[in-house]
Amino acid sequence: METIFSVIQLFFSVTLILLVLMHSGKDAGLSGAFGVGSGAGKLSGGSMMEKNLNRYTVLIAVLFVLNTILLLKSPWE
Repeated sequence: METIFSVIQLFFSVTLILLVLMHSGKDAGLSGAFGVGSGAGKLSGGSMMEKNLNRYTVLIAVLFVLNTILLLKSPWE
């Protein structure tokens, strides 16, 4: 059981890193390559994409924290 949650934790970690890197920062970061931070590019409507990116980041962060707590508590022992 611990192995399953550890693999899930690894997935959450990698996904969270990628989502944070996609956020537009001071220099538009990695999101500028995908057109997320600006209205121009393949993906029009940058503000809507940024809102969704924020929502996904928060969701994955909450799941990451809950899975961390679950791994620390180890209720299956």
